[in-house]
Amino acid sequence: MASPHLPFLSFPKTPPPSPAAPRHLTLPFRPRAAPAAAPPPDGVGPAAPTRGDRFLGRQVSTEAAARVLAPDDADRRRRRKEKRRALARKPSGLASCYGCGAPLHTAEEGAPGYVDPDTYDLKKRHHQLRTVLCGRCKLLSHGHMVTAVGGHGGYPGGKQFVSAEQLREKLSYLRHEKALIVKLVDIVDFNGSFLARVRDFAGANPIILVITKVDLLPRDTDLNCVGDWVVDSVVKKKLNVLSVHLTSSKSLVGITGVISEIQQEKKGRDVYILGSANVGKSAFISALLRTMAYKDPVAAAAQKYKPIQSAVPGTTLGPIEIEAFLGGGKLYDTPGVHLHHRQAAVIHADDLPSLAPQSRLKGRCFPANDTDVELSGNSLFWAGLVRIDVVKALPRTRLTFYGPKKLKVNVVPTTEADQFYKTEVGVTLTPPTGKERAEGWAGLQGVRELKIKYEERDRPACDIAISGLGWISVEPSGVPSNSPDDNIEEEYDDGELHLMVHVPKPVEVFVRPPLPVGKAASQWYHYQDLTEEEEELRPKWHY
Repeated sequence: MASPHLPFLSFPKTPPPSPAAPRHLTLPFRPRAAPAAAPPPDGVGPAAPTRGDRFLGRQVSTEAAARVLAPDDADRRRRRKEKRRALARKPSGLASCYGCGAPLHTAEEGAPGYVDPDTYDLKKRHHQLRTVLCGRCKLLSHGHMVTAVGGHGGYPGGKQFVSAEQLREKLSYLRHEKALIVKLVDIVDFNGSFLARVRDFAGANPIILVITKVDLLPRDTDLNCVGDWVVDSVVKKKLNVLSVHLTSSKSLVGITGVISEIQQEKKGRDVYILGSANVGKSAFISALLRTMAYKDPVAAAAQKYKPIQSAVPGTTLGPIEIEAFLGGGKLYDTPGVHLHHRQAAVIHADDLPSLAPQSRLKGRCFPANDTDVELSGNSLFWAGLVRIDVVKALPRTRLTFYGPKKLKVNVVPTTEADQFYKTEVGVTLTPPTGKERAEGWAGLQGVRELKIKYEERDRPACDIAISGLGWISVEPSGVPSNSPDDNIEEEYDDGELHLMVHVPKPVEVFVRPPLPVGKAASQWYHYQDLTEEEEELRPKWHY
């Protein structure tokens, strides 16, 4: 079969280049571009960048961007690294003592978490390690002052195996968790136990503020005034909280309101009880479970294995997981945050119970109503822990001490104060208790000078709060006058009180607005005049 005929195609021949023209300048014919079109910035044709130029340009741009973004990237990498480290401290599934949270072991008999090997093997075989109480917690439950935190006097039969910094690190994972934080503050030591930097632990998680031990306030105290005073203090500290609750773990007052708030705000998240050491976290959890047990069978079962309560700082040594909610989510008792500026950080462990009030506070006034003694030129000793030199005061100035009844107040002339303290510390002025502890006592090395202005004589000028101990109400006209013609305006026209406060280092002294306690407080306490917007933004308090 013949192949089909293919048409002949011819192409014009390209004329050879002229010998006079250089070969590399020979360009094919291109139609002229429209004059309106501007060439790209990189150029075209001979001006176009080569592949090498484009590669170098990309390298330069990448290096310039890296120099600009390097600080942000480094900071981002650092935060990611910190987050991974913090989450690595989250409580694992290892068996822990339900009383203190220390990991269970059978290696070192004196250390927290130790369990008899036979008991450990038996409980492990029956999957009951969550019901085991370590040897240290058994001693605590029988009233022994066994501390496991360094810097608190020690105990000859225990092991100081953990520092306050290590306890803080155990809580660092919280800021990266989605949780509901219940922060506890002791009303007797409001400033010392407040944890002003609580956001370092809580992160952006919502916070419910719970004020504990309100049953210790003096009789006839109007809690409406106290609630408003607390909210005003929280606003001044710029801590954003959902609400404020006044509670008593002993009488269960206010506990129901906290439970209702937790159930409303929990939303499937875990609940963490957070606070400084000895603020009453374990007692609060016990009251919480006792109240919830009426309607929640899970909480009723959890009551049998609840955290140990003790006056010793460092009772709780690790997060304790508690199955407390019927609808999901867990309750965690966390180690108390140890604050170096509280009195509990400087005295011996055996003296710690003397700092914890056991009954309702009652103000001790100096001078009393039936005496004519003036405070100017005198020194007042509050146990061996506080000394107040009254440099200048009005004739009717009175100091009222609110704190544990075991700590007595002594008054001596300022000229004899140094010798009196040297002679009586450890004997009359206790704690420290005993001459042996007094010899190792560093003394009252911290001195703070206070010049207090007052505006109204019918109300206290301020409170002097001693971190970890209590507070002293300063009343310019506290002592009733025996003479109807008495005019104190002629004595001091500048309206100033001058005091020198001595405390152990590094205990802090706070000057704050007077806490409205007692029957007369409802008469002199002033509620702030707020706009509707300010009232709406303030957290609500409940009792």
